Parts: sequence; structure tokens; C-alpha cells
Amino acid sequence: MNAQDSQSTTRSADILVVDDTPENIRFLSTMLIEQGYQVRKALNGKMALTAAQAALPDLILLDINMPDLSGYEVCRQLKENAQTASVPVIFLSALNDVTDKVKAFQAGGVDFISKPFQFEEVLMRIQTHLKIQDLQFQLQAKNTQLQQTLSDLKRMQTQIIRRQKMIGLGQLVAGISHEINNPINFIAGNLKPAQDYVQTLLKLVAAYQQEYPEPLPKVKEIFATADVNFIVSDLQKIMKSMQTGVDRVRAIVLALRIFSRLGESDIKAIDIHEGIDSALILLDHRLSGKSAMSAIQVIRGYSTLPLVTCYVREINQVFLNLLNNAIDALEQKFNCSTKSHRDPTIWISTQLTPEQTIRISIKDNGSGVPEEAKDRLFEPFLLPNLLDKVWG
Repeated sequence: MNAQDSQSTTRSADILVVDDTPENIRFLSTMLIEQGYQVRKALNGKMALTAAQAALPDLILLDINMPDLSGYEVCRQLKENAQTASVPVIFLSALNDVTDKVKAFQAGGVDFISKPFQFEEVLMRIQTHLKIQDLQFQLQAKNTQLQQTLSDLKRMQTQIIRRQKMIGLGQLVAGISHEINNPINFIAGNLKPAQDYVQTLLKLVAAYQQEYPEPLPKVKEIFATADVNFIVSDLQKIMKSMQTGVDRVRAIVLALRIFSRLGESDIKAIDIHEGIDSALILLDHRLSGKSAMSAIQVIRGYSTLPLVTCYVREINQVFLNLLNNAIDALEQKFNCSTKSHRDPTIWISTQLTPEQTIRISIKDNGSGVPEEAKDRLFEPFLLPNLLDKVWG
């Protein structure tokens, strides 16, 4: 706002004149109107309070000696009211003692003009305090703008940090995929020939046993020591276990790639169930538990859903966080109780609503969140601290 705009705003200000002497009000009103101000009048304190609350003035000229309510009391009530507290009050009074001026400032006045007064002095005091008030409003507006800017910066910082974490996760997945895929593919590629070779050798041993039921003593000793029947049975189990392990590692690598959506755009249409399942695979080591009693059962209730366009990495991170929190709650409750918590379970359901939105529900049979903390669930780092307080 430039000087001309400020002066124009100041000169059109609304001023409330409060005095029990009609001649004083008439004189001040006439002079102020001539200067371009809007003027309202009040003959006593009650009228002044009512007028100020009905329409907030920009400034009040207030007499001290009035019936019913003195100017001091009127000013105190104005300052105690949040609606009128910011209105500057200039006292006009024939009282000229220092104690009267001190009482005026203690009541909340910004200035004190003794009667009789020169109108030029009153006018300059009015202009000064209106300009001060206008500067205060500008400062408050700038402070509000700065607070909003700071809030926006904090939000942007949080988003940048989150994005950097997801980029770091993508790089980690890229490294894992590169380092693990090659040897796993090598093992997987050789498992099938190895199984064929083993079957061939087993057939050869079986044929030898059939053709030579009475082998030479040395061969017979080796057969007896080696326990060939056990080896034949266990070797097949070993090959099957190796194949299962390779398939498991491949599934984990695929889940990592799905979870981070490596090499894909930030926003795209995805299968929500695929993201949930990838998070479950990554958390399988926690879901399995250390014993059969501590294993967490996951019950899926998936509905048929269309592809959902979203921030892929972020939504997968949400699934991982929610499931981690559910596992934390179940583990804490299971560790604290050996009687009441024999069947830890997580229920996951999805649904297409009539409004064509997707509803995803993740529920567990842990102890839950205390009522007083539910309004603070989205505060960063709240839930881990909360679990420590509830179950720690």
C-alpha cells in the first residue's frame, strides 16, 4: 500500500465520538465530517458500547466524566471484549492531573487530550493513531502470510523428504534386483538339469541293483554304509526344497519391484491388490512369527476392483506402514498375554463404493488405539511412541 492509498483509507475512517455534552459532539462531528471522516455519536457509555459492538469503529474519541459509566470503565470493557479490543481509544477530558492521565492509559487508552483543545491537535492525533493502526494491520497480514508460507514450506519439505526416501528405496531395490537376480537365475536355470541328472543316476543305481542283486563285497559294503534308500528319498526332498527356495527369492524380488514400482512413472493406474500382496510378501518374516502360536493369520476379502490411478510408491508405502503397525500391536499384545491372545489375525478387505471410490479396510484384533489419541493419529511418529506407552 503506497502513501496515497494509506492516506485515503485513513481519511475515510469511521470514528465514534462519545461525550455527554451535545455541543462537544456537534463541534467534533462537524469538523471531522468536513475532513472526510465518517462519524457516529454516543451520549453515554452504554450507547458507546452498543455502537462499538454493532459496527466496529476505526477509532474512538472518549470523554471521561459521563453519567452511569465513566470513560475509564467504558474503555476497560472495550478492551476486555475480543471484538473491540483492537480499536484505539483517545481520551478527551477537562481533567488534567497526572493521575488522571495514568488511569486513562491503564484503562487501555492510546492517547490523552486535555480540554479545551485545538481541533488541529485532535486531527493530528487522530491521523497518527489511524496510521499506526493501519501499519499494525499490514504487519498482522504479513505475519499471517509468513506463517502460511512457513506452513507451505514445511509441507513441501515433508514431501521432498518422503520423495527422497522413496527414491532411495527404488535405488536399493535396483541394487538388490541386480545383485540377486543373476545368481538366482543361474541357480534356477541349473536346477532342472540337475534334477534330470539326479533322476538318471537314481535310475542307473536302481538298474544296477536289479541286474546285480549280489554285488561284489566292496560295493555291497558301500551300499550298506551309504544307506542308499534314505539318500534316494532325501535327495528328492532336497531338490524340491531348493526349487521352493529359488521360487521364494524370486517372489520377494518381484514384490520389491512391485512395491517400489521401479522404472515406472509416479502416477499411473495400478491393481491395488497387487500392491497389498507385495507388502504382505515383504512382511512375511514378521507374519510367520517365531512359533506356530505367534504366527499372524491374514484373511483377505478382496472385491473386484478397477485399476486405480494414484501415486504408486506412496500408496504402497501406506499399505506397508499400516500392516507394520498392525503387526506391532499384535506382537505387543501377544508378548504381554499368554492366555487371551491365541489367534492374532489381520483382516484386509477392499470394496468399490456406490460413489465409485475404493474403500480399503485393514483391521487387527490387537488392543487398539486409546480414545484420547485418535484425533492425533496423523501426527508424525505418534503411533510408535503410543505403542511404547500402552504396552511398553
